[in-house]
Amino acid sequence: MYGVILTIHILVSVLLVIAVLLQSGKGADIGAVFGGAGSQALFGSAGPADFLNKSTRVLVVVFMLTSLTLGYFTFERPTQSIMDRQTTTAPAVPGESAPQPGSGDSAAPAAPSIPVAPQDQTPAESSPAQ
Repeated sequence: MYGVILTIHILVSVLLVIAVLLQSGKGADIGAVFGGAGSQALFGSAGPADFLNKSTRVLVVVFMLTSLTLGYFTFERPTQSIMDRQTTTAPAVPGESAPQPGSGDSAAPAAPSIPVAPQDQTPAESSPAQ
């Protein structure tokens, strides 16, 4: 089923590109290269405008339906809820008392320690050029 819809989707997308390129534009267009401008007699007195407009609309609808269908088939449904996950708390540091809930004392968390580079090396002294 998925392969059939994918094949239809690819075929419709190629036909849609061709139908859009064959439509006559306001200026120089690629439709004239493929005979779109000189093929008035083939499509009747109204020309290819009505036929290409209708076929483009049909192709767009089919393209959108196949896109939505392929998206529905490839959608992975979640197997578990976010609400099922349990949060774990970090163990308290020995010697410190944990703040009691509702005590009103909300201490700011300590700033993370930044490693300091060793100061053993001295900058190279440059001697004046002589």
